Amino acid sequence: MKKRSYASLLLILLAACLALAGCGGKKEAKGGTLEAIKARGKIIAGVKYDTKLFGLKDPATGKVEGFDIDIAKALAKKILGDENKVELKEVTSKTRIPLLQNGDIDLIIATMTITEDRKKQVDFSDVYFKAGQSLLVKKGSPIKGLEDLKKGIKVLAVKGSTSAQNIREKAPDATVLEFENYQDAFTALKAGQGDALTTDNAILLGMQKQDPNYELVGGNFTDEPYGIAIKKGDAEFVKTVNDLLKEMKESGEYDKLYEQWMGVKPE
Repeated sequence: MKKRSYASLLLILLAACLALAGCGGKKEAKGGTLEAIKARGKIIAGVKYDTKLFGLKDPATGKVEGFDIDIAKALAKKILGDENKVELKEVTSKTRIPLLQNGDIDLIIATMTITEDRKKQVDFSDVYFKAGQSLLVKKGSPIKGLEDLKKGIKVLAVKGSTSAQNIREKAPDATVLEFENYQDAFTALKAGQGDALTTDNAILLGMQKQDPNYELVGGNFTDEPYGIAIKKGDAEFVKTVNDLLKEMKESGEYDKLYEQWMGVKPE
């Protein structure tokens, strides 16, 4: 009897341990992202910390500012009634989708181009910003456009970006060097490690504002429509985000933010 009781006790303890293990880890609200945000009392937004105009962290104050940041705040105000109820988490072009899929962030607002390949991994909101890929060079550079990206020319780009893929297709003879983030790539350009830097024109414009010794050349050679990325299959949250974007555009709030950060009115 003692042996049987001991075995029964072990089974009970094992069952209890498995139950506790099943309850551990990240808690998912049954209703999806929207309900999880309401239960938590804040939005966790994946944003860039290295992209002037969209999401840039001031090393002196630790404050992150930009167009994408203000969109995140507007979403927090819509859902929770307070624009300050948002936690910003740094992402890069390489890390943003894994962080979303792992549940570390609720959404990605980080200069993310909507592509068919990415649609297989995440869902997207409506387009909230229209950009196009361009080139940034030092003033006086002989490079004036794609046609000048020949053999021996080094073009700098960011890992995990559509820009790196595009430039390999459009300038197959050039050497492409990839960096972890935009600031690293821009630092490398200024250090003479490359002849041109390529990404979306709006991001390059931010770099040009940081250092007017550099300029955009060649115009835009791709269309880069930015979307807010949401976990695959969460239709309710996609609708919430799209409703916000529509409200912002109808009220004039979107135009105000756009002009504040870009210096021009949206087309």
